[in-house]
Amino acid sequence: MLRALLLATTLTAAAFAQPVDLLLVNGNIHTLDATQPHATALAVRAGRIVFVGDDASAAAFRATARRTIDLRGATVVPGLTDAHIHLEGIGARELTFDLEGTASVADLQARLAARVAQTHAKQWIVGRGWIETHWQPPVFPTRAALDAVAPDHPVVLTRADGHALVANSLALRLAKVDAATPNPSGGEVLKDAAGEPTGVLVDHAMRLVTRLIPPATAAETERALIVGAAREGQLGWTSVHVAGQNFATSEMVRRLVAEGKIKLRIFDAVSGSDGSGEKLLAAGLVVGESDGRYTRRGVKLYMDGALGSRGAALLEPYADYASTGLLLQDEAKFAAFLVAALRGGVQVQTHAIGDRGNRVVLDAYKKAFAAVPPGERAQPDPRWRIEHAQIIHPDDLGRFAALGVIASMQPSHAIGDLFFAPRRLGRERLVGAYAWRSLLDSGAIIASGSDAPVERGEPMIEFYAAVARRSLDGFANEDWHLAQRMTRLEALRAMTLDAAYAAFAENEWGSLVVGKWADLTVLSADIMTIPEPEILQTKCLLTVIGGEVVFDASNP
Repeated sequence: MLRALLLATTLTAAAFAQPVDLLLVNGNIHTLDATQPHATALAVRAGRIVFVGDDASAAAFRATARRTIDLRGATVVPGLTDAHIHLEGIGARELTFDLEGTASVADLQARLAARVAQTHAKQWIVGRGWIETHWQPPVFPTRAALDAVAPDHPVVLTRADGHALVANSLALRLAKVDAATPNPSGGEVLKDAAGEPTGVLVDHAMRLVTRLIPPATAAETERALIVGAAREGQLGWTSVHVAGQNFATSEMVRRLVAEGKIKLRIFDAVSGSDGSGEKLLAAGLVVGESDGRYTRRGVKLYMDGALGSRGAALLEPYADYASTGLLLQDEAKFAAFLVAALRGGVQVQTHAIGDRGNRVVLDAYKKAFAAVPPGERAQPDPRWRIEHAQIIHPDDLGRFAALGVIASMQPSHAIGDLFFAPRRLGRERLVGAYAWRSLLDSGAIIASGSDAPVERGEPMIEFYAAVARRSLDGFANEDWHLAQRMTRLEALRAMTLDAAYAAFAENEWGSLVVGKWADLTVLSADIMTIPEPEILQTKCLLTVIGGEVVFDASNP
């Protein structure tokens, strides 16, 4: 903090002494700086903000500014951060078999048949993005449905949430999955009334088939990362938190950032399910590399599955299924890793969706904090997170703030899930579902993300979902608990300053203040004032990261 204040003071005093690299004027700038919440002009030198103020004061820069942009009244917000994405998955979605928007089993079959026609015989067909919740009836697809159009190719199609898949009969035979296959720990092989596999595998059961899929080549992975990052910049995201990837892919992202092939600020977390967490502890953290554009200090773990596939761990059984879901962690191993993470300065980010999953994580965090007091931690303020935090028992809502645990939540999950969550949970448990208002009122910090490619990953959808808590066509009913909405200021903070806090970077970006990196997003409308439906029509005009224009809608 002291460094940032000294830098800001120095830059303010010297602001007019030399040319600036970028000058923005005639804007509607929301700074998120309490001392100066609104401005019309901003100047950048060497990647950092050196001036925020009005056009009259900014006139002194015009003669020598290397580049001046007249915003013509466009709205500027601090650079938007997606606090939970899967970068390779975003790129792969753009490049491969994307099933987003599939409207029915018949539609799924039609898309698959078209893919078969383009695919060499016996080659694997792998896709992702289907979700059955809006289908009529809302039932999982089956291997029989896939067999009808693709009997001769192994087919694996993953649900949008990544916690279930459907495989055809050939893929199941190759994996030796049949009526005698038991459920693995943390997974379920769905079976029909005759005891035969339906083709749907949930959570850890997915590995029975996915282990056979030919892995992407290094070149394919690199291409997906670059394409995914470019898409994020075009949407107006300036930084992203990568929610778990293997160590080798993490190293690839690090290299691509250093080479300038990825422009985003990356806050990277490796996966804790493949040994990458131990590799991070052994290799040490990477903080602020490449002019602050790359940091790796997190490990992503999974406590339970997803609500839609009934893998989320609940305290009481599902309202529509005789199960309480799945716990995916060995308790002793989880506890041991948490202690090691505190001693090593690693930020733990644990996926928890069900009320039982969230309680188990909170209990484990509390025990770890007690076992390793601040004086014995590499990072006294660990800022551990629960990713998703979707269904929380009312007794646990206040524990996030009490423990200093960040709720890393994705607003769009609510406006998708609330169509089916009442069936899964019953009305009573909806009180603690997607409980943004309750968490904020308790003093908790929410870092907002999208979970792309699970969701579309568009910032205006996330902002709209947080403030409207309605479907994209405006629907809501009493089950949606509109009282849990965020204010527009809270929603913007969750996508900027509070997301930066979750990355230990609130003094470096997240608000438009002299001395911070010049990360900003220029929008076609003022999302802080326009009617809610118009938020969804708002476009990104300009994306600036460290003073560099990385996307310009007028010159794409």
